Amino acid sequence: MAARITGVGKYLPQRVLSNADLERMVDTSDQWIVDRTGIRERRIADDGESTSSLGAEAGRMALETAGLDANDIDLVICATLSPDGMFPASASLIQDALGAKRAAAFDINAACTGYVAALATGTQFINAGVYKRVLVVGAEVTSRIIDWTDRGTCVLFGDGAGAVVLEQAERGGLQSIVMKSDGAGAKLLYARGPASARSLAETEGYCIVMDGREVFRFAVRAMEESSREAISQAGLKIEDVAYVVPHQANQRIMSAVAKNLGLPIERMVSNVEKYGNTSSASIPIALCEAWEDGRLQDGDNLVVVAFGGGLAWGAGVIEWTGLGQR
Repeated sequence: MAARITGVGKYLPQRVLSNADLERMVDTSDQWIVDRTGIRERRIADDGESTSSLGAEAGRMALETAGLDANDIDLVICATLSPDGMFPASASLIQDALGAKRAAAFDINAACTGYVAALATGTQFINAGVYKRVLVVGAEVTSRIIDWTDRGTCVLFGDGAGAVVLEQAERGGLQSIVMKSDGAGAKLLYARGPASARSLAETEGYCIVMDGREVFRFAVRAMEESSREAISQAGLKIEDVAYVVPHQANQRIMSAVAKNLGLPIERMVSNVEKYGNTSSASIPIALCEAWEDGRLQDGDNLVVVAFGGGLAWGAGVIEWTGLGQR
């Protein structure tokens, strides 16, 4: 039994925040941002938008490309580090907005690795025979937890959502999964919450705090090693991989990982220039755009790989089988 991807979707807010805009807000420059990150602009949610509203829009597109109705879905999983609230789960709000009345719903938070974790979780429910169709959403409004005076973080992040539909099938979907964590590195990348210890309250509010230099070093190593492990678990070699669809954190990180893996940079799917780091949403948005661009072919082996706060990281190999019903 397999849990193949039959639908993909994405949604980006209309408001564009360019590097030129940031030059008027904080001590930075377009050249500084592009040289260090590859980012030129990002999307910012309007006041009336939320993680769940972005996620619902991405979910609608995923259902449409899968040729399904919302009531065909058995489970909604939302990967997010910027939920609408402490509870209920943003996934529950997405379920209601879509009218998926039969579906169970819950959130997963593994920071920017959340989408890999959510994809693995949805796959396991299908492989276990519990559910036949699962909607896996990655949605973020990280602009609400950014310190806009900190040029080390405010230039990086953007808002958006992506989604896939997983369906029970004979082949396709995740062929291997690697998930890892090192809680000793939590202080390198985090955002405190309302119930956190006072020792974590380095900043006012609940803003993202990051040691960029250390996270960069960790990210390159973690993404390379977990990609290699996932490829090996799937019984494949590097040359069998059509594309790597990585977490869109930083172009320099992605370029370094491609070089270390021995992959041509054109086989590393990247949209960080347009959207910045959309955290849990970055992989499904990039996957959707790769499909829209016509790059994905039936039988392609894709690697999804991410890292994030926790510290957490992981990778998986997906067999692409095309969208819609079979």
